[in-house]
Amino acid sequence: MPQDPPVELTEYSLSALLTPPASPVEPDDFDDFWRATFEEFGTGPVSWELTRDLAPTATHRVSEIRFHSSAGEAAAAYVVLPHTLGSAPRGLVVGHGYGGRTAPDLDRAPDDTAAIFPVAPGTHAGTASRFPALPDEHVLAGIAHRDTYSHRFSAADIWRAATVLLEMVPAAAGALDFSGGSFGGGIGAMALPWDARFRRAVLDVPSFGDHDVRLTRKCTGSGEAVRQHLQRHPEDRPVLDYFDAAIAARRLRIPVHVTAAVQDPAVDPRGQFAVYHALTGPRRLSVRAAGHLPGEIGELSDRLALQAGIDFLALPDERLA
Repeated sequence: MPQDPPVELTEYSLSALLTPPASPVEPDDFDDFWRATFEEFGTGPVSWELTRDLAPTATHRVSEIRFHSSAGEAAAAYVVLPHTLGSAPRGLVVGHGYGGRTAPDLDRAPDDTAAIFPVAPGTHAGTASRFPALPDEHVLAGIAHRDTYSHRFSAADIWRAATVLLEMVPAAAGALDFSGGSFGGGIGAMALPWDARFRRAVLDVPSFGDHDVRLTRKCTGSGEAVRQHLQRHPEDRPVLDYFDAAIAARRLRIPVHVTAAVQDPAVDPRGQFAVYHALTGPRRLSVRAAGHLPGEIGELSDRLALQAGIDFLALPDERLA
């Protein structure tokens, strides 16, 4: 019996990663599927309610809300609104990694920015969901069909969170951005091409890029659960092509900043760079020494990537040409 490949901890050659790979083959009806999904879940009003106010910061009010998820259940989100909005506030939707979130990432919201931090269906401990919370289970939930796969609803809730934020702060329309890392980066790449309200995006170590490559490598992330599942159920493989961040990224026309790692035990660097290479609009790349690594090197890499994303979203428009 063939042995599973080892977990890949080797640092990839930057020159190899910067060479565009062959593009993954996409389904003929990829656009039709996502446009129909956006029409179903991304248009019209979204009901929401305040759950509780949290401790404010020197610059922002902070609250937790519930909104009606595309999954037909309550979803949680955290909202931070500047004490003084000013005449031209910026808006920001922030995705999260597969560890979920229990609070807003306050360091991602500059003083002039109103931000919403949605929690993907199933990943918030305080809301009941048909989706499991554990990453290795969530990544497989509904995978037998494109209409039922968990990632479809995670992407759709990015749109719905944007609707909620713009209802709260209408003046942020026209200056609405997205930032997401790992799971959130891949989900963001899937969601953004279909929603014209977004102005710019930051994708940090984005997951789900080029499944043909991703599935060749044993890893420490949720991709390993998918790889093992497909060994038992190869009939589910075609579903993943509708949820490939590198295929979706071909449709992105807004300016995008990608931070991609040359070493990452959880998200294959080749898939991260595939998302960057797929972009056809204005794009910028920052190269990380490491992604998803504990310890001092990993923490420093995370901080540098965070600041690079914040700086990109703050650039004047003329700097993005």
